[in-house]
Amino acid sequence: MIKIENVSMKFNLGIEKNFSIKEAFISIFDRKRRPKKTDFWALKNISFDVKPGEVIGLIGSNGAGKSTLLKVVSGVMKPTKGKVTVNGVISPMIELGAGFDLELTARENIYLNGAILGYSKKFIDEKFNEIVEFSELKDFLDVPVKNFSSGMIAKLAFSIATVVEPEILIVDEILSVGDIKFQEKSKNKMMEMIKGGTTVLYVSHSLESIKELCDRVVWIENGTLVKIGSAKEICNEYYNKQMK
Repeated sequence: MIKIENVSMKFNLGIEKNFSIKEAFISIFDRKRRPKKTDFWALKNISFDVKPGEVIGLIGSNGAGKSTLLKVVSGVMKPTKGKVTVNGVISPMIELGAGFDLELTARENIYLNGAILGYSKKFIDEKFNEIVEFSELKDFLDVPVKNFSSGMIAKLAFSIATVVEPEILIVDEILSVGDIKFQEKSKNKMMEMIKGGTTVLYVSHSLESIKELCDRVVWIENGTLVKIGSAKEICNEYYNKQMK
């Protein structure tokens, strides 16, 4: 379903944030004024396969490269080296609400975000009530999203993204959105998808949810693959390492 082969991802860091046009002109004549580039490898030769219907958890410290890997698999980023082969339609839940226009109402954003995800207007018309009911935002449909809390935005985005059952689900910490009640709804929705045969790549700092949902776990640190194995085994080893 997903084949990740020797994937590496490089970013350039250390460039001056306020490097203006004036400074750029001066740097042509003054080498010392030129911004310095520092290469940072967020991922280094990552390789593993994901079988159809398998639920894979990704764990590691903050900045380990987990979210970067999800973006590479989703096609949001192109790897510097290596390649990713995906057989199936992906629904990425990486940055919920990233496709919203904050000036528009929730109602308008349902159609806008749905279009970004590839849904037709006819499909959104048919699923509109289902999206609204799941989001619990019926009373706020005609309120500009700029007035929403981050939790409300995440609720709306999650409800739109999960209105269909994709072949491949890419998930980054979405089970922590909203209040406790909505978190439980989100988890149940994801469980329905898993039982329906959806292949899942799941990033979370909650080892308990990783153990509960995942078949195997990929442990990444400093952009490098540390270990792959059963959810319980890898989570316990990771926890013990973190507690030392």
